[in-house]
Amino acid sequence: MTKMEAPRQGFANALIKLGKEHKDLVVLDADCAKSNMTNLFKAEYPERFFNIGISECDIVGTGAGMAVAGKVPFVNAYANFLTGRAFDQMRISVCYSDKNVKICGHNAGTSAAQEGATHLPLEDISLMRSLPNMTVIVPADSLEMEKAVEAAYNFEGPVYLRVGKLPVPVVTKPEDKFEIGKAIKYRDGSDVTLISTGIMLDETFKAAEELAKQGVEAEVLHIHTIKPIDKEAILASATKTGKVVTVEEHSIIGGLGSAVAEVLAENHPVPLRRIGTNDRFGVSGKMDELLDLFELRAARIIKTANELVGAKVNN
Repeated sequence: MTKMEAPRQGFANALIKLGKEHKDLVVLDADCAKSNMTNLFKAEYPERFFNIGISECDIVGTGAGMAVAGKVPFVNAYANFLTGRAFDQMRISVCYSDKNVKICGHNAGTSAAQEGATHLPLEDISLMRSLPNMTVIVPADSLEMEKAVEAAYNFEGPVYLRVGKLPVPVVTKPEDKFEIGKAIKYRDGSDVTLISTGIMLDETFKAAEELAKQGVEAEVLHIHTIKPIDKEAILASATKTGKVVTVEEHSIIGGLGSAVAEVLAENHPVPLRRIGTNDRFGVSGKMDELLDLFELRAARIIKTANELVGAKVNN
């Protein structure tokens, strides 16, 4: 049985490990330490934990100041408020100034399901991707999250890290190499390329397996770094298969689908279909219910891939 674990658990594990090794690492939280699991870091290193309160603009500005002082700040708040309210501070104090600040957007995507539409960010990747100098990372599970946190610490410059709250299947492996800006090819294929990011890797794996049973060989690329995106890997796969489907737990406007479309349009146009949320807000419910509502499931990936390759769709 596939292990289920919240990405925020991997995030907390990595912070504690890195905190022991690196005395310059500091953690700031916007009064949601228990939810973000930064309280575990606080328990180990209380002198390097700072609760700034429910003040997203302040927490980003304070993080930028700490970076000037030689610290490596991990700034934590709910993704909807952090990317929305503090956009100006991230734009000027962090990105324009190119400060070494790690922006950690928690409760992201459908993991905020039961908190309702206002708390459910489906546009955070788009906002962060638009900022010059910002690196955008969207891990698939708790294991990859640990690797992403370490990579973010070692990377010099602004980083946005998308952190999910609720348990999801752990589908990556300890031996999988994590490198910022480099895609991971999990499956070779010749008929269609499936490009996923974040927690949609699990559904993409399921879709590829079912497609193979139907005689459709799907290549699977996992893009954990939306910016800078791995153009070389995308173009190599698209050139081979001639058809691409992107899959993301985010709006198709400005996210993975848009990034891949830009790469293909400018370099090697091929038929492309984007799977994600379609220009809409979320609603309140359970995470699985929202994934069903948004049709972020293997069945939709299979149907879309079959339509592209011209195969008969199995109902």
